[in-house]
Amino acid sequence: MPETPPTPRQDSEDLVRMLDDARTRSLALTLDLDASRWLGPQLAIVNPPLWELGHLGFFHDHFALRELYGLPEYRLAGAERLYDSSRIPHDDRWSLPLPGIEETLAYLDRVRGAMLERLPDGMASAAQSYVYQLTTLHEDMHGEAFLYTRQTLADPAPELGPAPPTPGPEGPWPGEVSIPGGRHWLGSDDRVAFRFDNEKPPMEVEVAPFTIALAPVTNAEFAEFVADGGYQRRELWSEAGWQWREQQGLEAPLYWQGDGRGGWRVRHFDRWRALAPHQPVVHVSYHEAEAWCRWAGRRLPGEAEWEVAASRMPDETGNALAPGKRLHPWGDSPATPRHANLDGQRLGPADVAAFPAGDSAFGCRQMLGNVWEWTASTFGPFPGFQAELYRDYSAPWFREGRHVLRGGAWATRARLVHTGYRNFFTPERNDILAGFRTCAL
Repeated sequence: MPETPPTPRQDSEDLVRMLDDARTRSLALTLDLDASRWLGPQLAIVNPPLWELGHLGFFHDHFALRELYGLPEYRLAGAERLYDSSRIPHDDRWSLPLPGIEETLAYLDRVRGAMLERLPDGMASAAQSYVYQLTTLHEDMHGEAFLYTRQTLADPAPELGPAPPTPGPEGPWPGEVSIPGGRHWLGSDDRVAFRFDNEKPPMEVEVAPFTIALAPVTNAEFAEFVADGGYQRRELWSEAGWQWREQQGLEAPLYWQGDGRGGWRVRHFDRWRALAPHQPVVHVSYHEAEAWCRWAGRRLPGEAEWEVAASRMPDETGNALAPGKRLHPWGDSPATPRHANLDGQRLGPADVAAFPAGDSAFGCRQMLGNVWEWTASTFGPFPGFQAELYRDYSAPWFREGRHVLRGGAWATRARLVHTGYRNFFTPERNDILAGFRTCAL
């Protein structure tokens, strides 16, 4: 059995519920697709759904059954030659001799059965708690990727059940708040049930006082930039950003289209609808966020600033940071549908004024859920970083020029995201569910 990081022990029934919930979501996001989409078009930003489902089974198979329990064979002959993402180049995944959908689903069932029969009654071991959460949260990440792949390919919206009501007011949420500086432990401590390797060990940093927006930038605010020729003004873009914009030929965000009356409509999965002015702008790249900031005389927050605004509290004077940090903006209690737009049930963003119960101690709204938020920080290790069981999760990407995103989106699972969770993508990606909030210069 491999050595796993210290992890709070979890009840076996909770681990099974997480595993089955993630699998139910994966199947709901794939099995309704037409058979012609099991492979689909070959694009650099998507995977073939048939391959991706098999990869989910392989990930559980490899890290739980092989690495944790030492079982000598995979539950599908040759699985490592089909589904190991660390060894199989992306472009080769369309030409592999993949099993059909029925055999793929049978493989997933065999792996699940072998994992469940090895859990004890009551509390799982620390090693089991770590590995089962690792493999389930990995499946959650792919669930979000299934959703934005459906958007990329203009598939119909999936059926995920009735959406809960959206709490709080509609409309914009303008304004900003000044936050005192101070020392801050960036990352995640051992209060978090599962921490990925790039969140630890927490790094002490000094954060200067800053002023940050109460809400993410809205569609209406971004439309002003577009109307002012933002996509044609070279001086607003970085060298890399302008080169990317010219290559893409964009005159507005990826899924926007003029409505013929001076306004915009936006493609949502396979349907076109009027642009919602007070929802956060989404599907914008780091380059676009950076250009908007130059136009508006603002800047993106660093990830330490973002985390301070999301997790810290003012002291009794209001002029300094109180000790300690919250696991979620509203406190340490788990997310519920009244706190944040998470878990995919609404199938899209809400207005930025919604979810007042999820405000941070400084009054920042929607720092978890709705849209991922680009930060100015490039993705790198904290001092003392050690790659863990899934060695390729973080380490290969530290020198790729990826930027850190924080906070989660409407499709992100609530059990995955917290104020210390770090997402990371290259700056040209505008297919992901990303927007941004800004700081004063």
